[in-house]
Amino acid sequence: MNLTRDRMHTIGWGMTLVICLALTLALTFRVNAVKSQVRLAERQITQLKQEKLFLETEFETRASQQQLKAFNDVDFGYSAPTVGQYLESERQLAALGKPRSPDAPDPIRVASADAVNASVRTMMAVEAKPTSPFAALGMGAKPEPAVATPGAKKAKKSEDISEHLARFSGRAGQNAGHRE
Repeated sequence: MNLTRDRMHTIGWGMTLVICLALTLALTFRVNAVKSQVRLAERQITQLKQEKLFLETEFETRASQQQLKAFNDVDFGYSAPTVGQYLESERQLAALGKPRSPDAPDPIRVASADAVNASVRTMMAVEAKPTSPFAALGMGAKPEPAVATPGAKKAKKSEDISEHLARFSGRAGQNAGHRE
């Protein structure tokens, strides 16, 4: 095998090219490794900044609590309630109240409902009539006149609750028959 000068020149350039590619590949791996280390360092810096912020907040909170305790001890003198300070019933609470003075305004009255009235309201809500006359016709009810007379309102108000419950239980029985 006779190697000529041109052939040696071509082989030399090929080897140089292979060496350059190998160095480029090695350099690329090294750059990526350094970038990875930089990203890791940045994450650690961010984590340490968050931890520092957390510790600063904790320190300020504890300092604030100590300052509040000092204010309380010096200025206010508040203390945690003891067992004897808790009330056992509403009567004890009422005994602590003062009678109203003659010039006091009237108390604000709030409506309240007991359990029996709540169940009646629930049944009335179930029995509520539809707002649309077309929906009422679809349910098999007779349409009501658009204008109600004052006498009709009084008649509705004067119905006894037992009649109302009897009607409701009758409808419940009819609905159960339709489902079978």
